[in-house]
Amino acid sequence: MNQHAPIRIGHSACPHDCPSTCALDVEVVDGKIGRLHGAKENSYTAGVICAKVARYAERIHHPERLLKPLVRAGAKGEGKWKEASWDAALDLIAENFEAAEAKHGSESVWPYYYAGTMGLVQRDGIHRLRHAKKYSGFFDTICTNLAWTGWVMGAGALTGVDPREMAKSDCVVIWGTNAVVTQVNVMTHAIRARKERGAKIVVIDVYDNATMKQADLALILKPGTDGALACAVMHVLFRDGFADRAYLEKYTDDPKGLEAHLATKTPEWAASITGLSVAEIETFARLVGETKRTFFRLGYGFTRSRNGAANMHAALSIPAVTGAWQYEGGGAFHSNSDIFKLDKTELEGRRFLDPKIRHLDQSRIGPILTNDPSALNGGPPVTAMLIQNTNPANVAPEQRLVKQGFLRDDLFTAVHEHFMTDTAILADVVIPATMFLEHDDIYRGGGQSHIVLGPKVIDAPEGPKTNHFVIEELAKRLGVADLPGFGLTERQHIDKMLEKRGLGTFETFSEERWSDMQPDFEKAHFLNGFGHSGGKFRFKPDWIATVSPNKPPKSIGLQGNWAGLPAFPDHVELIESADPAHPFRMATSPARSFLNSSFTEMPTSRKKEGRPELMLHPDDAAGLGIADGDRIEIGNERGEVVLNAKLFDGVKRGVVIAEGIWPNGSHERGEGINVLTGSDAAAPYGGAAFHDTKVWLRPAPPAELPATSLG
Repeated sequence: MNQHAPIRIGHSACPHDCPSTCALDVEVVDGKIGRLHGAKENSYTAGVICAKVARYAERIHHPERLLKPLVRAGAKGEGKWKEASWDAALDLIAENFEAAEAKHGSESVWPYYYAGTMGLVQRDGIHRLRHAKKYSGFFDTICTNLAWTGWVMGAGALTGVDPREMAKSDCVVIWGTNAVVTQVNVMTHAIRARKERGAKIVVIDVYDNATMKQADLALILKPGTDGALACAVMHVLFRDGFADRAYLEKYTDDPKGLEAHLATKTPEWAASITGLSVAEIETFARLVGETKRTFFRLGYGFTRSRNGAANMHAALSIPAVTGAWQYEGGGAFHSNSDIFKLDKTELEGRRFLDPKIRHLDQSRIGPILTNDPSALNGGPPVTAMLIQNTNPANVAPEQRLVKQGFLRDDLFTAVHEHFMTDTAILADVVIPATMFLEHDDIYRGGGQSHIVLGPKVIDAPEGPKTNHFVIEELAKRLGVADLPGFGLTERQHIDKMLEKRGLGTFETFSEERWSDMQPDFEKAHFLNGFGHSGGKFRFKPDWIATVSPNKPPKSIGLQGNWAGLPAFPDHVELIESADPAHPFRMATSPARSFLNSSFTEMPTSRKKEGRPELMLHPDDAAGLGIADGDRIEIGNERGEVVLNAKLFDGVKRGVVIAEGIWPNGSHERGEGINVLTGSDAAAPYGGAAFHDTKVWLRPAPPAELPATSLG
């Protein structure tokens, strides 16, 4: 980059799978980007972004970025490729989709995507092709289902207190999210409350992480036990007179039943489950009881267990008991996903949706691709796939099954990607994709309240094409390009969504950059009633019939041990409990410099993270004869993985933490941490339990040396 050339500032939004959706100011010099900055004028981003996005130039101008279509030239996974033209690559994809449909029917084709970009046009346009061609449906469970389900069981709508109200709180409870690492803007507003109001910050998590360092009260508990903590806190609130009985009578369904249920849920009971002390529980309960302006910022991490929906519902019940919802800076927030109401009917081709077409669970891709009848939901095998915005061979649970499925000779896979990921390596065709600064899109922030425009800032290098281009070109080859919704540009799709929402057009919105959709105080605090019929917060959830943002379609039905879910908030032993053969429980928590499998290709991010490691308590390590830095083998019935030990007293005994989703090839045997995680669906509406895995561990056997010639 010419350091003497003038710097132009472009504007966009971070596209990555993070609730913050930061508004960005982008330095542009000679057609390349420099440093990225948070937009100071945006009241949520407030000028702050994470370090990995700030150095995005390292990613977008990476020398190993994919620039040309590639067709497999050897065995699957061998890594031999030949270059192809875009037309030849797209023709080959279309031919294989048509062949799959001719042999097994349209449901044998499964377009697979997720949140590598959160842009509505580039992410969700794949559904337009899916619905038009009657390909298998996509039940997207891997991230949000457990959290969203637990929230709506109580609140009835996926909205909450304006997250900027954290700055007006007297106590901010950050529960189950390592915000310093995963959504730094939460800390912007929480720290402001501390500086301006003397607010206390409470952090609840399963290990002593970067957010814990900011806490006035840090509670480290065992994975999957958050419901027990929540119940004990509410027990104390009722016992010591902190429950707001007038609020409870007006706004909740059965406060007397809840109080009776909690009679035995004492701090002593919860201490034996959570690993916390009675004093810690009592201190936390008294703090939130005495502090009416307590803001509960509830994350995703503590819901990624088989009892995760119940944990979310239990934690959410606390501010209903204290009546914190009545006060500015009080109440709770998880996601604002219900407030934006952008109409994607045409973008996604919803008018072509056929309810008779089977759906397949994203999180169960391993069993699906290995032809497990229970995962195929009565339909044919999947024999053709287009994958955009995700890397399932690395991030999906039961990795060995996923890889085994991708290596099937009768499965054709096309991957649209930035880099040669673990999934791309296993593909038949790899086509290069643009990055977010190289195309137009629009974003909405679930963790805040803005719709943010993301216009093209720089030209892409020769070769990469947008997701939208790929869908449109395949539609032409597959005979559906004349249907409504096809043939429009990205900007035309954005125009339609904005106009239907009363927000103008792409051109007029470009001047504003974003629009704040935050509901007013009364609505955000549910002072006009919660989202359920009758307007009451439900301590007694209907785990079967409650409408949820991502309830399973009839072709899938209720998931997991839904009959084992509790009538009132409680700790339920649906988790993968430790046993004599698997005495440890593992959580796979996010790394600061990675985001799922994104940013793992950046040298700075890899240098900062070091190597794949397993955090374990020094006393556990001593009992196994393991020293800091030793190679250790960790496993269960799904497989085994080798990592290096990191002795760390910031976890409970019997708990181990593997931070980050490292590429499979970064591990000694070429297999990543998700070899160990399970793909069984969690109750009641599905979801992946990444932080709920029982394992054994032991010193690793000597590494296998590569074969050498004797010549």
